[in-house]
Amino acid sequence: MKSQETMLCCLMLFLATECSHHYRSKVRIKDGDKYQHPEGKLKTGTIQEKCRGPCLTASNCSQPCAQHFRGEIGFTCHQNKWQKSTETCTSLSVETFFKDFNSALRLSVAAASVPLYVLDFRAPEPLESVAQGIRRNCPVDYACIIDVVKSSEATSGNIAFIVELLRNISTDLSDNVTPEKMKSYSEVANHILDTAAISNWAFIPDKNTSSDFLQSMNLFARQLHIHEDSENIADELFIQTKGFHINNDTSEKKFNFSTSMNNMTEGIIGMIEIPRQELWKLPPNASQAISIAFPTLGAILREVHLPNVSLPRPVNGLVLSVILPERLKQVLLTFEKINKSQNARAQCVGWHSRKRRWDENVCETTLEIMNKVKCQCNYTGMVMSFSILMSPKSVDSKVLDYITCIGLSVSIFSLILCLIIEAAVWSRVVVTEISYMRHVCIVNIAVSLLIANVWFIINSNFHKKAQDSKWCVALTFFSHLFYLSLFFWMFFKALLIIYGILVVFRRMMKSRMMAIGFAIGYGCPLVIAGTTVAITVPEKGYMRPDACWLNWDNTKALLAFAIPALVIVAVNLVVVLVVAVNTQRPSIGSSKAQDLAIIMRISKNVAILTPLLGLTWGFGIATLIEGTSLIFHIIFALLNAFQGFFILLFGTIMDHKIRDALRMRMSSLKGRSRAVENASLSPTNGSKLMNR
Repeated sequence: MKSQETMLCCLMLFLATECSHHYRSKVRIKDGDKYQHPEGKLKTGTIQEKCRGPCLTASNCSQPCAQHFRGEIGFTCHQNKWQKSTETCTSLSVETFFKDFNSALRLSVAAASVPLYVLDFRAPEPLESVAQGIRRNCPVDYACIIDVVKSSEATSGNIAFIVELLRNISTDLSDNVTPEKMKSYSEVANHILDTAAISNWAFIPDKNTSSDFLQSMNLFARQLHIHEDSENIADELFIQTKGFHINNDTSEKKFNFSTSMNNMTEGIIGMIEIPRQELWKLPPNASQAISIAFPTLGAILREVHLPNVSLPRPVNGLVLSVILPERLKQVLLTFEKINKSQNARAQCVGWHSRKRRWDENVCETTLEIMNKVKCQCNYTGMVMSFSILMSPKSVDSKVLDYITCIGLSVSIFSLILCLIIEAAVWSRVVVTEISYMRHVCIVNIAVSLLIANVWFIINSNFHKKAQDSKWCVALTFFSHLFYLSLFFWMFFKALLIIYGILVVFRRMMKSRMMAIGFAIGYGCPLVIAGTTVAITVPEKGYMRPDACWLNWDNTKALLAFAIPALVIVAVNLVVVLVVAVNTQRPSIGSSKAQDLAIIMRISKNVAILTPLLGLTWGFGIATLIEGTSLIFHIIFALLNAFQGFFILLFGTIMDHKIRDALRMRMSSLKGRSRAVENASLSPTNGSKLMNR
């Protein structure tokens, strides 16, 4: 036994001496499709000495790392070109961490059961010796390794080395984890989570490295013992750790995070909430809750894929880990989307540490409001980290594009036809003040919606070019103005109903009625739209970040359209119900009976159009608030795009007075054409033609 220990010490001393020199590339002896290490161990694969020039598909190549780095860079031939596939270049070793130790002494205390390799090095070094060095040099806070880690380049080999180091620390040095140790641990982890290092994770040969890193972080945090009631334990750029004490009397607790991405000024927000009913499960004595936020880990995590399984969807929020007492089984999470496109729908998921993939079954998306998503997730020992993925069902659907394109074409054509019909029958249908103003309303409703549709088309084609400019402000303002005018003219129609029923003996002059109508139909929308611009533009909260339309996230400017529209819909429906009751009484006088018939037609028109318009924008609000199903967007697109057709059908064609006027108009036109034809065929006219 002693002889074995002596031989092991001599071997380790020899290895330490060899590691002190610069790494030299392995010598390969090419033999067909096989190459041989100096130790005589055979490996398969087509290897070329130089990874340059054309190549054969599926062939491999490797070359040594740059000076002062140990390891090699692997290349794979893809489309007749060499592409980098793996990298094990590292400048870190046991010597770089503890240069003041005697190499033989340090290596002799390493456990014999620890493998003598971590990466594919010429002289493998057991990482257990680093743990031994930490115990001797910095047992309080691990500060002795931070400077070495921060000064190292974040190559793929160094990242793998640091992940293995963190894994060993979480396994061998987690007996008494203090906030000071957690802070040092987080500083080491922060170095390999930098945005500049993200691309290098892809070249680590072991594809489970990112999953091992997350599991090591959660395992180490599980052993943490916090002192104060609420602590900000680590506040690095790419990792934040917080913790507090909880028991069954604790009110609802929340972890609030805001971390920057790519040096942005504004941070991405994430929140973890422990429901009150969950806290009731805790015993009276104090427990603790710990959470960690990772802004860049979502882009780093690699999943283990089964055959015939598609590639993962990108993570679109922070990765939030939470360590709770075993009795707690449920948490509520709020994520802000990194990709804030209006088509970036979200799906809540949890990371399953054993399966090494995102699990959709442990979370439920409870609410999605624009750029924020709320999730309800089940917490277990295997699932402690959560995030949101880009949904596979994008709202940017060709079905919606076709519906919108066809619908708007039909709507614009219908509105133009409506105006033509109104112009053709105008003199025959405007008999009284009430009928006159009714058709004024129909014309202005059609004009407002026609202009609004035109602005919508302009928005769709030019909003990307006009974004963040005065043009975008103008597009949003006029769209807002004319969509509001549509509803306020509907409201004025309801007022006409009340006027026709209540005013019996005295009639208002047409000029005064016109002034009131235009003040309501265009004046009120102008005041609302202008006030919205004046209040929100200085705060840069007037428009949405991805389109020329009213903002919702920051200033809730969209309420300046939604509230008036939905209030008018509700008021109009109440007016129609009230009139339906009051008009059951018999009228006195023929003129009043004539007006009553007109009022009933207006009421019928409003009763049909108001629910349609209200239902249209009701679905619009539903897609804004929930946004969980494509069917809501399809229904909204259908109703919204065909509004012009509804106005033509229910406001014009279904009115029998207009139909009668059209028939009379057509009859008169036919009569004139026949008269002209008869005149041209008369004998007198024929003799004149012969004389000519």
